Amino acid sequence: MSIDERQLARQQVQRTPQDAIAWVMLAEAELDAGDPIAGELAARHALQLRPGHPEALARLGRAQSMLGQAEAAAETLMKAAQAAPGHPGIAVWLGHALEDVHRVEEAADAFAHAYRVMPDEPMVAAYLLAARRRLCDWRDVEALSTKVRDAVRRRQAPVEPFAFLSEDATPAEQLQCARLRAEIIAASVRPLPAVERASRIGEPVRLGFISNGFGAHPTGLLTVAFFEALASIDGVQAHTFALTPDDGSPIRRRLAAATTLHDVTHRAHADVARAIRDARIDVLYDLRGWGGGGVPEVFAMRPAPVQVNWLAYPGTSGASWMDYVLADRTVLPAALAPHFSEHVAWLPHAFQPSDTTREPEPAPTRADCGLPDEGVVYCCFNNSYKLNAASMRRMFDVLREVDGSVLWLLRGPGRADDRLRDAARAAGVDPARLVFMSKQPQPKYLARLGMADLFLDTLPYNAHTTASDALWAGCPVLTRPGATFASRVAASLVRTLGLDELIAADDAAFVATAIRLGRDADARAALCARLDAARRTSPLFDMPRFAAAFASIATQMATRWRNGQPPHAIVD
Repeated sequence: MSIDERQLARQQVQRTPQDAIAWVMLAEAELDAGDPIAGELAARHALQLRPGHPEALARLGRAQSMLGQAEAAAETLMKAAQAAPGHPGIAVWLGHALEDVHRVEEAADAFAHAYRVMPDEPMVAAYLLAARRRLCDWRDVEALSTKVRDAVRRRQAPVEPFAFLSEDATPAEQLQCARLRAEIIAASVRPLPAVERASRIGEPVRLGFISNGFGAHPTGLLTVAFFEALASIDGVQAHTFALTPDDGSPIRRRLAAATTLHDVTHRAHADVARAIRDARIDVLYDLRGWGGGGVPEVFAMRPAPVQVNWLAYPGTSGASWMDYVLADRTVLPAALAPHFSEHVAWLPHAFQPSDTTREPEPAPTRADCGLPDEGVVYCCFNNSYKLNAASMRRMFDVLREVDGSVLWLLRGPGRADDRLRDAARAAGVDPARLVFMSKQPQPKYLARLGMADLFLDTLPYNAHTTASDALWAGCPVLTRPGATFASRVAASLVRTLGLDELIAADDAAFVATAIRLGRDADARAALCARLDAARRTSPLFDMPRFAAAFASIATQMATRWRNGQPPHAIVD
């Protein structure tokens, strides 16, 4: 919602203060502007005029969700859906709210209801498809995926780019998907006036980073040691802009100590953009992208003269307001660059940092983890939406050929674990050979990763943070890269460690390598010894080295802008 439309909505309620629908439209405008506090007030005013009105309840539920009031949001949106059972949009919002309170099977039912109401709407199909992938419910997923991919190719549906990464889409399709979303935002946002180049000449290069994960979150865990190393480099200053409040975690404290941290929680998009501009940021990094919880509207306002897509969203932004994507030659080879809207800035080694200060706690016993006393332990602690039918078939093929082996998985949402057991049974594998682990605090999680013999990766969406965690804990990662950025991250990490034999060329090679290592204890021991040595010497876990290369590229970006040069591919 543009500033003009927001102002028009405010003027309308001043002219017709007793019109509940005018207040509903104002609530919508405020929410679209990123102001949930004002949106909640407008929605409640509408409900005072029209108690129980489903559209007002829906906006109130959206506001509560944005404010982190997940239980209240689910309750409010349930009331809205009951009042308007034929409204697919409310059913979709309800589905998202139910996911936030972990009522995931009910959430999938809400998306399915919306799809029954609008079976020809690919946006709704995409929500149902993503929900079913999270639940490992593979009913109709191929048909749903085909419908969604076709709609993207035909420019019919601006579906969520993050969920689209889980489909077997081409890089060109991913670019089209991202562009469709970016075009909608670009049409509704007014950019800030351009920064005067002369005003920044001679100043240090100020780097800004925006995320909703600056705390005990995968983004915080990945970046904190990098920020600590960056703080010692002359000529650059790091500012973090936190979209979520202080969670009290040690990670948040470390981030606040290593950077100038700005808390912009629950602030309207325009206010966040102004805070960035006031901080005189030269190069602004989007650490969320289309990954959910980010603020693409802020980037569309152009608060910084140079803007970069990095880390959390493994694909192109498709956005005219993003100048660069930060990558490496494995995740984004030159042949893939035409399918990115950004210019590529290539780091010399892996694009992903890591916290090299973390330590696992002492390892538990195998019995404590529900593992058998003997036998090879394969693991895959990827999120459930990555565990598609094809990836699981590869893992089942391995289990059938390695006697006594088990597959250790992260416990999934809803009835996902039962569905995976059913899939194992159908593949001729005893379901008891699947062992599930609940989510653990980081030190416990790392200790458990160190007990596994081999991590089996997924496709088309690899292990990313999880792969880094496994390698740091001493667990080798076997991966099978594809054609897209999201399918090549684990290969980037493994290659940087010098363990290219863990990069399989195809499914057959993946299965054969996993079987060979499962049957050969000496080969596994030699591989783990090489991994242990590489962890200490490889650039992958050398954060001072990573920070130096990062600062060099950032300085080149800023210098090009200050000299009046357009963005251009950069190689450090």
